[in-house]
Amino acid sequence: MAQVHFNFLICIGLLSCLVVCAFAQQGGSTCITANAKSCAECIQAGPNCGWCKNITFLKEGESTSARCDDLEVLKSKGCPPDEIENPRGSQQKLKNKEVTNRVKGSTESLRPEDITQIQPQQVLLKLRIGEPQTFALKFKRAEDYPIDLYYLMDLSYSMKDDLENVKSLGTSLMSKMKNITSDFRIGFGSFVEKTVMPYISTTPAKIRNPCTGDLNCTSPFSYKNVLNFTSDGRLFNKLVGDQQISGNLDSPEGGFDAIMQVAVCGEKIGWRNVTRLLVFSTDAGFHFAGDGKLGGIVLPNDGQCHLDDNMYTMSHYYDYPSIAHLVQKLSDNNIQIIFAVTQEFQPVYKELKNLIPKSAVGTLSSNSSNVIQLIIDAYNSLSSEVILENNKLPKEVSIEYKSFCKNGVNGTGDEGRKCSNISIGDEVRFEIKVTANQCPEKGQSETIKIKPLGFTEEVEINLEFICECDCHNEGITDSELCHFGNGSFECGACRCNPGRIGKQCECSIEEVNSEDMSGTCRATNSSEICSNNGECICGQCVCKKRENPNEVYSGQFCQCDNFNCDRSDGLICGGHGECKCRECECWANYTGSACECPLDTTPCLAANGQICNGRGYCDCGVCNCTDSKFQGPTCELCQTCLGVCAEHKDCVQCKAFNKGEKKERCDEECSHFTLVLVDHREKLPQPGQYDALTHCKEKDIDDCWFYYTYSVDSSNKAVVHVVKTPECPTGPDIIPIVAGVVAGIVLIGLALLLIWKLLMIIHDRREFAKFEKEKMNAKWDTVSYDCKQLCTSLKKYIVYFLHFILPYISVQFIYFLKRLSDSYFLYL
Repeated sequence: MAQVHFNFLICIGLLSCLVVCAFAQQGGSTCITANAKSCAECIQAGPNCGWCKNITFLKEGESTSARCDDLEVLKSKGCPPDEIENPRGSQQKLKNKEVTNRVKGSTESLRPEDITQIQPQQVLLKLRIGEPQTFALKFKRAEDYPIDLYYLMDLSYSMKDDLENVKSLGTSLMSKMKNITSDFRIGFGSFVEKTVMPYISTTPAKIRNPCTGDLNCTSPFSYKNVLNFTSDGRLFNKLVGDQQISGNLDSPEGGFDAIMQVAVCGEKIGWRNVTRLLVFSTDAGFHFAGDGKLGGIVLPNDGQCHLDDNMYTMSHYYDYPSIAHLVQKLSDNNIQIIFAVTQEFQPVYKELKNLIPKSAVGTLSSNSSNVIQLIIDAYNSLSSEVILENNKLPKEVSIEYKSFCKNGVNGTGDEGRKCSNISIGDEVRFEIKVTANQCPEKGQSETIKIKPLGFTEEVEINLEFICECDCHNEGITDSELCHFGNGSFECGACRCNPGRIGKQCECSIEEVNSEDMSGTCRATNSSEICSNNGECICGQCVCKKRENPNEVYSGQFCQCDNFNCDRSDGLICGGHGECKCRECECWANYTGSACECPLDTTPCLAANGQICNGRGYCDCGVCNCTDSKFQGPTCELCQTCLGVCAEHKDCVQCKAFNKGEKKERCDEECSHFTLVLVDHREKLPQPGQYDALTHCKEKDIDDCWFYYTYSVDSSNKAVVHVVKTPECPTGPDIIPIVAGVVAGIVLIGLALLLIWKLLMIIHDRREFAKFEKEKMNAKWDTVSYDCKQLCTSLKKYIVYFLHFILPYISVQFIYFLKRLSDSYFLYL
């Protein structure tokens, strides 16, 4: 017994070692396939790769790349843990000022640059290739945050009624915005169109006054900055009140030129680093890039400020900006735009809104009377959503976002960049994951900036890449250990100079394929270099790498592999052994060239506890019956023996029809065969389909016949095919029979009555005719011979029917009723 337990423990230990090695090999496959020649190449192969710098680590015949492997594999191969190079990434918050908890109406007076809504502000990430670094970013909307609002208005003739309402906008908007912020400034600008044909009429009279009739309009212009930002609402009303309507020829306006100048001329207009709102008010469409060709303008918009004395002076020189160009400039300058347009152009500007992040569209009444409420609603909509964006990423870096918003709403992917329904004072959190996919060519550092759209604050992420091991700095250049200085000795190995290869950099690339060196890469009596499974480098075989990292060539001449062993059930070594140098090394309790034979005899045990019922021997877990008449998984089936059908009758009943003597214990006693139901007897298996086949017909407890076959399939398993519907005897249908008998009796009686009535009518008519005839002839004593003869014949037939025919019919009818009664009681 002790020996059995000891063997069992050995098997468990071997299995555990194999599992550990398998996982280690799978984890280190990336490290191995990298074929790293230096520590730097190794750590760049993957985050789980380590480099053993121990000088004596390599065994004879192993290449330098064997120093690079999974960390656990290196330890299992004997590399001391303190001599494994495995640098890890890290993160450090360089600037981490807490978000501001400012309350509106407090005596605390803060400059806009002193208010913090995002945390941290600066982070240093040290990145190892493939190892992500994750840090948390916090955003909190500050209360009473300053706002700059610039009102950009279309002053073409169709906006004449709107201008009258905008003239009082300053003081009214100032009053309303006090409920949002105590630090509010407003500016004003206007636009019409480019001052060239065909957008305006260039005749002198039309340039002086583009309007018709007695209307006095100002000369057309592209964009004019009327008022820099101010906190004086009355000054806004005064300057806007001095404005006059102008005119142009075509329907679309040159608003994009004006938006571009408002965005890029921050110093001249007076934008602060606060919340920046641009209200774009119009009742028409817009020109965009390419439309300038109509006026002979082909130079693309340069995105620069060209304000001279508050007028845009290069509208005739540069084309309209494109939508993408506007999006870029609005984002760079943290400007959120509100399109206040009439109902007619709502669909157009809603499509434009979808292309411009952090923008809103409001419906402007025909005379702009609702513009104040429109601005407040749009501001609340824009400020309740935060969307993070980053500048262009270096090609070596990828970034992922995850958001944790209000009410437990989380987002990933594109949804991970934003949170909605944020009120003043709400705090939301983001997780930023940065991953380096490769090292920069020169190893230089990079910088990423992340900011919420429409806000001036940002997070600066400084990136440093871990592309070299620490031991690299301790290396000895032109070391004598590397074949007379042909490389640097670092991290326990030679790092060869360009043009040199080998463990000690002893070979030049030109010498690699020389005949003298290739001779040491051939096995005895073989002409194949490295068994055609590798290359001869510096007199040593370097085996090829397979696409599957778990498949490897090995040996001095690459003559061995771990994937060309015999297979069983499609698995190398049947999944019960290890392939070593093209031969299976079977685990305990398995044998055979493909480890396909289990030594366990449990599958051969019969119900009586004997191996193969004492009628055979167990080979590879399968019974081989010594007597040819016995078959089955445990030699229990005899095709020519009696009793096969009766033996399995009760089990077939309980499994197929859920009845019989074994119904209650069916699962325990009837699990030795597989049941298959068929529709008809014709679908039962026929001779030749199975190795052993017996057709059975048995009667169940309801005296119904059921049909089945007991057979053994090719894998020596018992299979029973059963016709799903038993054949039960059916009794006579009594009701139709009784109804038929009663109907027959009634019909026969009616027929007899009708015949009797007919005879009586004939007889009476003849007697009446006879009487009439005698009366006429007054010959009462004479009777015609013919009448006598007819009456005599009728009497004779009636007498014959009553004496012979009617008794015979009655006897037959009584005999039929007796047989019917006997059949009915027999059925019952």
